[in-house]
Amino acid sequence: MNKREILESLVSGKITLDEAEKAFETNHIEEVKDLANYDLFREKRTGIPEVVYSETKTPEVLVEIVKRVLKKKPIILLSRLKEAHVKALQIFNGDYALEFGTNNLFCRIKHKDYVLDQSKGKIGIVTAGTSDLPVAEESKAIAEMMGCEVHLVADVGVAGIHRLFDPLKNLLEKNVDAIVVAAGMEGALPTVITGLVDVPVIGLPISTGYGFGGKGQTALMSMLQSCALGLAVVNIDNGISAGAIAAKIAINSNQKCTGENH
Repeated sequence: MNKREILESLVSGKITLDEAEKAFETNHIEEVKDLANYDLFREKRTGIPEVVYSETKTPEVLVEIVKRVLKKKPIILLSRLKEAHVKALQIFNGDYALEFGTNNLFCRIKHKDYVLDQSKGKIGIVTAGTSDLPVAEESKAIAEMMGCEVHLVADVGVAGIHRLFDPLKNLLEKNVDAIVVAAGMEGALPTVITGLVDVPVIGLPISTGYGFGGKGQTALMSMLQSCALGLAVVNIDNGISAGAIAAKIAINSNQKCTGENH
């Protein structure tokens, strides 16, 4: 049953209130070849669009998920793509708009006439180096899908700290509500920025770096051990989570400022 049919059955007395509640809870799942259950109302409940983690899925299953979702949603985000996924997704080229990130790490696929709303909040994203960009772009992609205006500044790490100050000043002048800071190697940049700004900072450790403590381990530990208050940290390379948290902060902040109920 769709939502209207459930409500009509409840009003007519065909089902009880408990039965209607159960119907709503189970009516929003889209099954895909007995391999995936897409939660169609996750965004409405949580404010975060569902992201399809692609790395462990076959290209065939991923394509089928995308087909199902785009019948009911205007946009979908696919994370952790492999080369075979990228090739398989070309089937959507022409009918839809495909937006790949750096190194094809992720892809947004949307209806061509769909325009992202960027009026709900503002966030900044800062990377220590250009190697951090692919993951930082995931943060940008999800935050934009959630309705935020995103300003990204790249390659301003502590190895040349003088590069940071003007871009950071510009971000603050844009009145961003939160900042995602992506850094690998020693991961010091989030602590530096947290000590300079009055908005929440989300540290995003990146698996750049090598040798002892490489692959993001030192960056993660450094951020977790930060002495700068106001810094929260996500897991290594978890750009999706960093962007979603920053967007939620921005959206909630703006809702409070405008007096909207939520």
